[in-house]
Amino acid sequence: MPNSVRIALDAMGGDHGPQVIAAGAALALRKRPDIRFLMFGDEAAVREAVAAHPGLAEATTIVHSAVSIRMDDQPSQALRKGRRTSSMWMAIDAVKRGEADAAVSAGNTGALMAMAKICLHTMKGIERPALAARWPTMRGQSIVLDLGASIGADSEHLVNLSVMGAAMARILLGIERPSVGLLNVGVEEIKGIEEVKAAARTLREADFRELEYKGFVEGDGIGAGAVDVIVTEGFTGNIALKTAEGTAKQIGAYLKEAMSGGILSRIGYLFARGAFAQLKEKMDPRRSNGAVFLGLEGIVVKSHGGADALGFSVAIDVGYEVVRQDLLARIGELISKSHDALAQSAAAADAAAQN
Repeated sequence: MPNSVRIALDAMGGDHGPQVIAAGAALALRKRPDIRFLMFGDEAAVREAVAAHPGLAEATTIVHSAVSIRMDDQPSQALRKGRRTSSMWMAIDAVKRGEADAAVSAGNTGALMAMAKICLHTMKGIERPALAARWPTMRGQSIVLDLGASIGADSEHLVNLSVMGAAMARILLGIERPSVGLLNVGVEEIKGIEEVKAAARTLREADFRELEYKGFVEGDGIGAGAVDVIVTEGFTGNIALKTAEGTAKQIGAYLKEAMSGGILSRIGYLFARGAFAQLKEKMDPRRSNGAVFLGLEGIVVKSHGGADALGFSVAIDVGYEVVRQDLLARIGELISKSHDALAQSAAAADAAAQN
């Protein structure tokens, strides 16, 4: 099919293996008939899983791989045993060789990050990639990054994260000029570590046309949807993500316990079923599944390891959208502008110091 989007799938990645990967691919294909899949994994197992979904085989090419990366493998272990031969590496390499437009894996995050960086390399001007994902908020959704691709960040990296996140928000959230905030311990300009304050100065002075810098955002501003893009380094971002996931599970457990407490609670639940259904849908992590490794010379999407078919189909859809909207080209343009802004900021600081 002309102009189809080719998605490479690590069919052995995640907690559930080829059955869920194939089921997710089938759901994605129904929504996006122009997708074509390259599935890498144990050929017999993958072929059996694909055959269970009418129409999927015609849109799928299966490539055998005898090696799969375990969820508990260390990145160094994964590279030693699976470089070039694992289903994960082969899916990423298909992007590098131009056989696929994007790769999607539910496998080991650390291994996927290491393999993607080695295989695809980072874009010009980007030292380290970042993991960015949609985050459900009271206003809808925001983009949050970095969610754990790398630890620590200087001001230049934070500026790069800001422009990459803005490019992703324009594509996935449909916002022409996304608002951007830096996660910090307070909203006052005097608060925070020097790297964050330096990044804030650059973003404020650069006045990017593609994004609107709003200043610092505290932790409670993430769920409130204070801005369209929230930027932080990977250590803090990953803690925020895991905290939010744990809080959602805690609220769900509380609600379940409250609604099963007695006859009056059960009667109340019957009257409030519609409201609870809406709440469940808004809190459903499957509908926000699919984090993109930004800053690489290719598109790689990380699905949650425990995702079911619906969740994995959403991750595939993320890959589809960023390919169709040419995310890499947009990031390249913005990074070039950000480096100009950083150079101007440094020159202004030098001039002020000399005076």
